[in-house]
Amino acid sequence: QVQLVESGGGLVQAGGSLRLSCVASGSIFSISSMAWHRQAPGKERELVAAIMRGGSTNYADSVKGRFTISRDNAKNTAYLQMNSLQPEDTAVYYCSMAVYGGNFDWQSYWGPGTQVTVSS
Repeated sequence: QVQLVESGGGLVQAGGSLRLSCVASGSIFSISSMAWHRQAPGKERELVAAIMRGGSTNYADSVKGRFTISRDNAKNTAYLQMNSLQPEDTAVYYCSMAVYGGNFDWQSYWGPGTQVTVSS
């Protein structure tokens, strides 16, 4: 079994920055993709950013130039540096990872989420 835990959320003023972290633990041979998603009240969950094991990334148009996703493969950790935060970035942020646990078994895991609130 694999567990993901996010941290780093909180309350910040518009224009401020936060750095989210997501650590995976458990039976892990390898992690392919790591991604951050968010869900604002009354809205559907959306992909914010993703990074592959080799380092290639993609971002939602709404966060390009402001957010940066990175990963530390040795620590099974994903990061999301969020700069120039705006009230519309307020949401619960979730981490997901595609994990290889051995025996040809790939599974996608999700963390419980961390709240990010941006005040105007």
